[in-house]
Amino acid sequence: MQSDKGSTSGGYRLKGTLAKSTTERPLVTVVTAVFNGQPHVAGCLESVLSQDYPNIEHIILDGGSNDGTIEVLRQYDNKIAFWKSERDKGVYDAWNKALLEAHGEWICFLGIDDEFLPGAVSAYMALAAKNPQAEYLCSKVKWVDPSGNERIIGRPCTWRKFLRFMCALHVGSMHSKRLFERYGQFDTSYRISADYEFLLRPRADLRTAFLPAVTVLMRAGGISDSIKALYEANRARLETGGLTKALSFFDLGLAVTKYKARPVTSLVRNTLNRTTVPFDHGRSS
Repeated sequence: MQSDKGSTSGGYRLKGTLAKSTTERPLVTVVTAVFNGQPHVAGCLESVLSQDYPNIEHIILDGGSNDGTIEVLRQYDNKIAFWKSERDKGVYDAWNKALLEAHGEWICFLGIDDEFLPGAVSAYMALAAKNPQAEYLCSKVKWVDPSGNERIIGRPCTWRKFLRFMCALHVGSMHSKRLFERYGQFDTSYRISADYEFLLRPRADLRTAFLPAVTVLMRAGGISDSIKALYEANRARLETGGLTKALSFFDLGLAVTKYKARPVTSLVRNTLNRTTVPFDHGRSS
């Protein structure tokens, strides 16, 4: 479908089919932002479509790709709730646009080069049912770097830890729509760490629950894995008033040092043959 303003859109929602929450099955909205991600589009979409949880809507916001991404989205036109392609101001601008389209009780953000593992959404919704007070749900993630090395990362999120560094893995994690109703949208003045800044706003009032299982395959790389991201995270901690300047800059210095030392630590891991952690297929560790 071509709109009057030059944007392209599709999905079964435009044909009148709307997903809704029920008491037994809250609707989950999966948001994906993409720009020229054609090699990974099908894998991302299939990972959502193959979930055994029966009440999911997938919203894809494309930033005007010209690499074949749109052609892949058209192939899935009857299987995804809504997609739209138009120029945007970055991933957080795209996410904010998607929030206006989201109907879910729970909202998560899945990168185009990331994939849900089987049973992930069902496991999260079971966690939500057991923790009705929780408004943010996170889990473990299978992290894979460009060389093929992989690790299982992710830990329970407490305010004291979260204030010092983003110990939760944002990819695929679940946000109650109540968070966005109370705290607004993502701050697009951040180019890398707006997701962290958003979750810092509630401070100690952020009610969380942790799923000790692997839910997502996350491919490493990109601007979020950079020194720039560390500086933005430091800015978020300062602007939300979580830390003093002295402690915040101490944490920043430590994080930058660890980042610069990664080639050495990675070499040590490889030498000791401990880089690859056995994948538990979603079981608790």
